[in-house]
Amino acid sequence: MVTPSHRREATAYLRTTYGVSERRACRVTGLPRATQRYRSVADPQHELRLRLRELATVRVRCGYRRLWLLLRREGYTVNHKRVYRLYPDEGLAIRTKTPRRRRSCRYRTERPQAGTPNEIWAMDFVSDALFNGQQFRALTIVDCHSRESLAVVPRVGFRAFNVVDVLEQLRAEHGVPKTIRCDNGPEFAGQVLDQWAYFQHVELDFSRPGKPTDCDDAGAAGPV
Repeated sequence: MVTPSHRREATAYLRTTYGVSERRACRVTGLPRATQRYRSVADPQHELRLRLRELATVRVRCGYRRLWLLLRREGYTVNHKRVYRLYPDEGLAIRTKTPRRRRSCRYRTERPQAGTPNEIWAMDFVSDALFNGQQFRALTIVDCHSRESLAVVPRVGFRAFNVVDVLEQLRAEHGVPKTIRCDNGPEFAGQVLDQWAYFQHVELDFSRPGKPTDCDDAGAAGPV
């Protein structure tokens, strides 16, 4: 079976060797002139679409405006209207109703394993109570490769800036990892931690909706 690419080569050979016109060469080879003149056009937004999907996979709670801001931070010269158009085209529109649990796996691919120490950290909260019944939480941070407990910090109330304070202390002692795994709680998913991670070049890897076990590495530190 002769493919169009073979016919196109034969057409080019006839024109080059015998000097015949394009019309006559196409008639001899049986190649439609439209096929002969066709030139594939690469999608100029392919790279943008790819990066948009990657960001949406990690930032599962972000809408198109937040993803547009992240793209701008990375140097993409794109306005929010284009991201708004691409967002549903890539199947990224967030449903207004809570998705069924069987659909949660679509938000994330398999997580890579930490290959070296200080590459991936995991952080989470554990809850406990004092002898008088006072409830408190402890922020636990674990190195996913060495299993070392980097921090167990108890507080009666935690805010996002308290989490950043702990990370700043660890940065002074250990540096920063490439990735920090955490859940979608308000202390982690807000703009305070996002801004810190951006300036420290740290990727925040959020757990899947309804899958708190994604942060079991940090929870393994246990209650204090």
